[in-house]
Amino acid sequence: MTTKNKNTAKKKTTPKKPTKTSTHPMKGRDILVKALENEGVKVIFGYPGGASMEIHQGLALSKKIRMVLPRHEQGGAFAAGGYARATGDVGVCLATSGPGATNLITGIIDAKMDSIPMVAITGQVPSTVLGTDAFQETDIMGSTFPLVKHSYMIRAIADIPRVVHEAFHIAKTGRPGPVLVDLPKDIQQQEAVVDFNVKFDVPSYKPNLAPSVQQCKKAAHAIQASKRPFIYAGGGIISSGASQELQAFVKKTGIPIATTVMGLGAYPSKDPLSLRMLGMHGAVYANIAINHADLVIAMGVRFDDRVTGKLAEFCKDAQFIHVDIDPSEINKNILVDIPIQGDIKQTLKILDKYVEPKKDIKPWTKQITDWKKEFPLAFESIKGQIVPQCVVHHINTISDKDAIFSVGVGQHQMWAAQFLDFEKPNNWLCSSGLGAMGYGLPSAMGAQVAFPKKQVINIEGDGSFLMNIQELQTLKIENIPVKNIILNNAHLGMVAQWEDRFYKSLRGHTFIGDANFAEVAHAFGIKSESITAPEEVVPALKRMLKHKGPYVLDVKYPYNDKSRGHVMPMIPSNHTYLDTCLDASTSLRDYWKKKNR
Repeated sequence: MTTKNKNTAKKKTTPKKPTKTSTHPMKGRDILVKALENEGVKVIFGYPGGASMEIHQGLALSKKIRMVLPRHEQGGAFAAGGYARATGDVGVCLATSGPGATNLITGIIDAKMDSIPMVAITGQVPSTVLGTDAFQETDIMGSTFPLVKHSYMIRAIADIPRVVHEAFHIAKTGRPGPVLVDLPKDIQQQEAVVDFNVKFDVPSYKPNLAPSVQQCKKAAHAIQASKRPFIYAGGGIISSGASQELQAFVKKTGIPIATTVMGLGAYPSKDPLSLRMLGMHGAVYANIAINHADLVIAMGVRFDDRVTGKLAEFCKDAQFIHVDIDPSEINKNILVDIPIQGDIKQTLKILDKYVEPKKDIKPWTKQITDWKKEFPLAFESIKGQIVPQCVVHHINTISDKDAIFSVGVGQHQMWAAQFLDFEKPNNWLCSSGLGAMGYGLPSAMGAQVAFPKKQVINIEGDGSFLMNIQELQTLKIENIPVKNIILNNAHLGMVAQWEDRFYKSLRGHTFIGDANFAEVAHAFGIKSESITAPEEVVPALKRMLKHKGPYVLDVKYPYNDKSRGHVMPMIPSNHTYLDTCLDASTSLRDYWKKKNR
């Protein structure tokens, strides 16, 4: 007889059935809170105002939901997104009408583009004055119509439980995404006895999860016939919870794999078959390999321009298998040979039955190993000067293996993607499709609320950090121990890099000036320090990680307009992998010409 270890045994719990009906009249606001509790909501990031204060009154009485007050509604939306990315659960944000609601929009479209499950709740002016341009009235449904997966305006108090249940179901099923729920103030204030025993019954919403077995058999046959197969994996792997199945598939077949920036963590970075990240700032060897493949197995990807470059030249000699939950993505940018519409996790389980180990691709994997050695991801040290890539390298080495990393948008984001190692999914929080500056701090805040005992580290650029710097107060007041590393070069680094490469270094307002973020953090009551010398980096990082509360480490270094100050490698927009900039003056095409003379 064997017994399970206490620490690993999983207890089977029966979910509590929601109360069928309220036993006494409840206000609409309290019905909303109860409906949210029934959906298992534990945290809401919300900022109160005139049209939502009733909801906040109801939430103040809840014993199951923690309300976190961001200092800007955009911060609340990004925090809900970070919570969702780190947990896989639906993130929830709340704002008032008018400017409060419109401030959520950037976070909503970020969730839409990256397929993140979110429910955004907005208060609205009373239904009796809708359409009269009442104070702080904004048509938030119309404003967000192309940005959400679905939206509701609740016009009857009895509809609240059903709408909330539908919103959460839609947000997290099929291809995940944001759902908006707009609730007029008079409905919040009305009282009624309502039925909470609701079920999802929307005939028009039936996402297909089951992949075609016949198409999977075709894919397996193509895989077995290929000599140079390549797996191109994206965020869909993480959304589907298919990381283990992907790893099993790679281990069985021996096929090399690269991920998109959204897919980082879907497959262990250090595995010998991992080619890390591909695309504009991805590993040179990953981009060479995918363009020399005879079969590209694309899973949960959009074939976006940051990966493909010039579409007409992308993988010209390859067949394509494309697995995606969203039928609109298949054949959108690339015509594929074997489309498989359905859940990736289910697809991988079916493929596992039909694929065999690839014993005939040793020449291919050896060639890739040679490319890895020839074009490693690396950086140069500069005597007496902090090199930002080195900071990322050191935090990668000394942080916990299970640390969660959040990033803003810019050079620091790409250096983090290049030099951080991920062994599991959901530990990388990045605004990928939208590329929203200001994302890093609030997203890290959301993840830290979800996992208060984990290391959550936000790597930011100075420009990106300034955009939601007010959330430092949230960290302080709510005691959220996010560790912030600011790579501070007084420039909008990525835009300046493009100016250097394509605009003869003419500065179009990309110098933003020196700022002392340690002093700013100190003003918020947060432990902080500023460093300028390379020998200070490791000791400062260790002090930061040892500190129990939130922390800001301001890392100052000069902007360098030479190649070592740029994010390299780089494929210029709408170019091919052969145009990859290896340094300031050498492209991959030039390198190979010189090598083959």
